[in-house]
Amino acid sequence: MTAATHTLAIKDQFYLDSRPFQIISGSIHYFRVVPAYWRDRLRKLRALGCNTVETYVPWNLHEPRPGEFCFTGMLDLAAFLRTAQEEGLYAIVRPSPYICGEWEFGGLPGWLLAEDGMKLRCSYPPFLERVRSYYQKLFSILTPLQADRGGPVILMQVENEYGAYGDETGYLAALRDCMRENGATVPFITSDGPWGDYLNGGSIDGALPTANFGSNAPKQFPVLQQHIGSGPLMCTEFWVGWFDAWGDAAHHTTDAATCAQELDEILKRGSVNIYMFHGGTNFGFTNGSNYYDHLQPDVTSYDYDALLTEDGRLTPKYHAFQKVIAKYAPLPEVTLDPPAPRKAYGSFPVQDAVSLFSVLEELADCTESPWPLCMEKLGQNFGYTCYVSALKPNVPIEKLQLIGANDRAQVFFDRELYLTLYDHDLLREHPAAPLSGSRSELEILTENMGRVNYGPRMEQQRKGIDGSVLLNGHSHAGWKMYPLPMDADMARKIDFSKPYRTGTPSFYRIPFTVEQPGDTFLDLTGWGKGCALLNGFQLGRFWEIGPQKHLYIPAPLLRQGENELLLFESEGKAAAQITLTAEPNLG
Repeated sequence: MTAATHTLAIKDQFYLDSRPFQIISGSIHYFRVVPAYWRDRLRKLRALGCNTVETYVPWNLHEPRPGEFCFTGMLDLAAFLRTAQEEGLYAIVRPSPYICGEWEFGGLPGWLLAEDGMKLRCSYPPFLERVRSYYQKLFSILTPLQADRGGPVILMQVENEYGAYGDETGYLAALRDCMRENGATVPFITSDGPWGDYLNGGSIDGALPTANFGSNAPKQFPVLQQHIGSGPLMCTEFWVGWFDAWGDAAHHTTDAATCAQELDEILKRGSVNIYMFHGGTNFGFTNGSNYYDHLQPDVTSYDYDALLTEDGRLTPKYHAFQKVIAKYAPLPEVTLDPPAPRKAYGSFPVQDAVSLFSVLEELADCTESPWPLCMEKLGQNFGYTCYVSALKPNVPIEKLQLIGANDRAQVFFDRELYLTLYDHDLLREHPAAPLSGSRSELEILTENMGRVNYGPRMEQQRKGIDGSVLLNGHSHAGWKMYPLPMDADMARKIDFSKPYRTGTPSFYRIPFTVEQPGDTFLDLTGWGKGCALLNGFQLGRFWEIGPQKHLYIPAPLLRQGENELLLFESEGKAAAQITLTAEPNLG
């Protein structure tokens, strides 16, 4: 049966099929939620009273290597949008190359930085060429899903908060035209903060400017109205919570009643997209970072203090928002399934352990070069990179400095930890006096903590070592480099029969059995810093500094019966066990 077609028009207000239409939307990022839970989250959005779902599209996951595309599993954008339509929702899709979203590199692929001189988010021809190639594939999926072709998509965004980054109208025009050339027929929007000249810098003819803010609609909307004239007002990101960074004092929360009052002020005046309705999880190494005066990498959880918890449960904020929305739209009759059960499976011991340096040669293809190469030039986007070099005999090392290194580096001499450098420490020269005498080998384990996703530093996000290693003030030559993405393919190569040495970066294997899969939370009390894989799936990072203390494990990632948890811990701080608990601890 052919689905009904719909047309959204932008005049003095939004009109859907020639009738006034107030967009009441909520953000769900399909790539932060396991597919088995998509319908549950979308149904809860519809039950809230929303008529639309909004999502970003992460270029870096959909094109992990140039010309290689993935739109399956957690990245099946078409399946997510069709499910939304089945649940009675329209969709706003924000496919701009850059998405921000506290997402690694703002959604841009790390491999862009393998090209010397790459310029981002501008009309630099090599960048636009890559965007056009990606859009040709992306829009072959999106175009048939537009509302005027029987799909759910009623709006698309041209770029994201571009006025906070640049003001090149030619770049915005190139994106707009590329979208149209690839079959986009629905109306376009842009979104920017209503401050300074952001709206001016981020607007383009042919796209409705909208605003992003978290409070004070009576003050923010008049600024937007002055900018757009008689067009409809929309807050495309109504920030109802906030994100957490490693080292924050506590998990960020906001007051439900205050947020609901702010929503009421928005709906009195226009349309809204609630950011976030459901945050989800930065699985693997997908978290972004902010950088103002220092590096602030985001934690694995993207709970965001949203209307649903990270594991999809209704919050007081949900019920407060539902009461407000009921003033502006009829609440549909939606039957919600009971929440997925939370399970406490208990504690499980570490069964096997092996040191990284014992298995390094087997884990990664080695690249040799006189000088260090950055992660991107090694064909790697995420994870760790280990740099190894022989030292000249009988030459004491008096001082050391890394040039062009990001984000974190552990320096070893003969596999003994010398020092750990992070952020500003990477800029300085360090004495090596404690290491008197001759050393035969230097090892440097670097970690990409999450490329910056906002602001002017995005073109300086090469990871690993992009410059040189200075020993005694001069550049040291002769390097072997080992990419360590910590993914399922790499994990299968770990040989736990090889030596384990306490106090060193190491892998740990924890097998366990569950009779009935349920949502659970990985408690890593006693562990230092690292990452976790469950049955080959990258759960994310952990770090004892918090605030996040537990990693969320959705039930669909568990197998009935035998499961295998692998931990990589970089600080030499490991406990004898892990615990799977029923209650989250976000700090």
